[in-house]
Amino acid sequence: MRRPGAAALLALSLLGAGAEARADEKAAPAEGRISVVGRARSEVAPDFATVEIGVEARGATPAAALDAASAVVKAILALAGEFKVPEADLGTSAVTLQPVTRSVRQADGSVTEKADGYRASNTVRVRLSDMGRLGDLMRRALDGGANRIDGVSFGLRDPDAAESAMRAAATKDARAQAERLAEAAGITLGRVLSLQSPPAGNGSPMAYPAPAPMRLKRGGTPVPLVAGTIETAAEVAATFAIAP
Repeated sequence: MRRPGAAALLALSLLGAGAEARADEKAAPAEGRISVVGRARSEVAPDFATVEIGVEARGATPAAALDAASAVVKAILALAGEFKVPEADLGTSAVTLQPVTRSVRQADGSVTEKADGYRASNTVRVRLSDMGRLGDLMRRALDGGANRIDGVSFGLRDPDAAESAMRAAATKDARAQAERLAEAAGITLGRVLSLQSPPAGNGSPMAYPAPAPMRLKRGGTPVPLVAGTIETAAEVAATFAIAP
């Protein structure tokens, strides 16, 4: 039987070395990582208030009902002008017109519905920066014929700026957490591998129901209102490498 020559032995030797190298590469551990979730939260005062003020009016004809509602809305818009509310901060929320019926008992004891004119409603959304005057605005709108307030809310004209500030603060918190973990483990924190805001799996923000419509009576003092604060929060999932 012929023995392999020197060239064949050399080829086998190189093949074995290559297989060992590939095995070593597969066995090499993945880059170490530290993953944390940074959080930031802040409460800021709102810089505007929004109120929806409206009127419901009755009339024998559609035109009469709508004209009655329109007259009150014109007074509300004029009042907003007195309060220096810019046109960009005014808007119509809803206009409705519908027939009205009333129940009539017949001689035989049965009840039927008969036409009883029309009902019109018109609602205007007013955004007011001078929140200290909001109660006075509502009071005077009522005196001018309004009989509905469908909700008061407070907000920020630039919410994106507040959210961006919270994301930046949450990112700093994530790094601080990772640095503390690295120090406790006796390792060195490396570069950022990934950032995600909001973290995967976070649900959508909770939605709160709109306030129920309020029907007001004439007379009384300006409506007392408290703006409170608006909470802004952010979370950032961050992954850092462990430096060699």
